[in-house]
Amino acid sequence: MQADLIGLEISKGELRRLTGVSPDQVLRPATIANRQQRLKFWQSEISLSLLIATVIVGLVYGLIILPFIGSAIPLGILLLIIVFILVLLGRSLWRSVHSPKSLKQLLDALDQYHALIVAVDVNDQLAVSGELDDSLNNRDQVLTALQLLREDLVRAFKTERLLRDNKKLLTHDQDLSVNNLTSIQTLQANSQASEYSLLLNQVLQIALDVQAQVRKLQSSR
Repeated sequence: MQADLIGLEISKGELRRLTGVSPDQVLRPATIANRQQRLKFWQSEISLSLLIATVIVGLVYGLIILPFIGSAIPLGILLLIIVFILVLLGRSLWRSVHSPKSLKQLLDALDQYHALIVAVDVNDQLAVSGELDDSLNNRDQVLTALQLLREDLVRAFKTERLLRDNKKLLTHDQDLSVNNLTSIQTLQANSQASEYSLLLNQVLQIALDVQAQVRKLQSSR
C-alpha cells in the first residue's frame, strides 16, 4: 500500500483516543455477522471476565473463606461461577452504556471508509500491472475526497464522545461539525466516468451518512 493511503487510515489507537472506547470491545451487527470476529470477540470477553472473576474470588477465598470457614473448594468453585456470570453481565451492561447505537453506526461508516482505501490500493496494483488505465488526476480526486471524509469522521467521533460524556451539552462549535460534504460533492460532480468515479460516489454516500448521524446526535440533545 502506498504511503499516501496508509496516512489516510484511522488506527485503532487513534480511534480509541477519539472515542474513549476500544473498538474491539464494541459488539456491532458487522461483528456478529462475521463468524471469525464474533468468536474472537467472545473469546476475548470470556477470558477477561474469567480473569477478573478469578482475582476477585481468590481474594475473597484467601481473606474471608479460609480464615473463617477453612478449606472449602466446592464453595470456591460455586463462588467463581457466580462471580464470573456477574462480571460478564456487568461488562455487557457497561458496553451498552458506553457503546450507544450512534457510536456503532459511526464505526460501521469507518469500516466502509477503510474498505474504500483498500479499493484504491487494488486499483493501484491493477494500474501497475497495466490492467487499469485511469488518469492520475482521478486518483488524486479520490484521495482528496477520502482526506475530507477522514476529517469529517474524526469530527463525528469527537462530537459523539462529547455528547455521550456531557448528555446535557448542546454544542454549536464549528470544529465539531462535519463540514466537508460540499467539497466532496464538488469533487464527485467534476469526476469523469471511471473506476475512481465509482469510488467517489461511495465516498459521497458515506459522507452523507456521517452528516446525517451527527445531525441526529445534535438534535437529540
